[in-house]
Amino acid sequence: MESRVVETITKAFLLAAGLGTRLRPLTDHTPKCLVPIKGKPLLEIWLHFCEQWGIQEVLINTHHLSPMVEAWAAAQSSGTRIQLSYEESLLGSAGTIAANRDFIGSAKDFYVFYADNLVSVDLEALRSLHFRHDGVLTLGLFHCSQPRQCGIVTLDSEQRVVAFEEKPAQPKSDLANAGVFIARRELLDFLPASGFSDFGRNILPKLVGRMRGHVLNGYLLDIGTLENYQRALVEWRPAGDHHSSRKQELGGPSRGVQNK
Repeated sequence: MESRVVETITKAFLLAAGLGTRLRPLTDHTPKCLVPIKGKPLLEIWLHFCEQWGIQEVLINTHHLSPMVEAWAAAQSSGTRIQLSYEESLLGSAGTIAANRDFIGSAKDFYVFYADNLVSVDLEALRSLHFRHDGVLTLGLFHCSQPRQCGIVTLDSEQRVVAFEEKPAQPKSDLANAGVFIARRELLDFLPASGFSDFGRNILPKLVGRMRGHVLNGYLLDIGTLENYQRALVEWRPAGDHHSSRKQELGGPSRGVQNK
């Protein structure tokens, strides 16, 4: 692998505009990204996570009950700046990045986070891998128990993604896209100019051979169902900083359910 100096990545997309239909009635009056986890809105947990990893600016897409997200953002005093992007019609995970390419500016690299997950993971090894290859994406992965419900990855001996399939009928592995990844600005060349586009369905299959993957260490759970939301309320232990997130008693390999 080629190497670059490991740099601080200062920008991130927080994909947070999901309807949260599987969390109803909770999301009838609260956007999914603001559901409380032990007294804190999910987006607040994400904002703290971003600040601890040196991210200076985030773009959060909004849709369902967007005025509530706007009010929440206006009340924040984090060192991480917040930019909101309202979507009248949902653009999909990749469509949001395509529609907001100006947010990237001159940055060579940026994070993409699926903010409907509850996450406390170590990004250090993911960053290190990212700067040791010249591909387009570096995917955070986890071992999943329901691979038919996930975006499934096959890696070679150099951590190169040699296969990707979204919700396969016959999974080839249990390594799943964790919704935590690092992109190079060259990703924009693979995105549509406009309209709906989903990473798992439309983009990642085209990038096979141009991505590397790393199994994350820490805690990861998709809270998109009432069952998993209740599980999160029992399991979640807030981390004081990104160093302690590696040492959570919940730690070990990331675990969770990625139902997108």
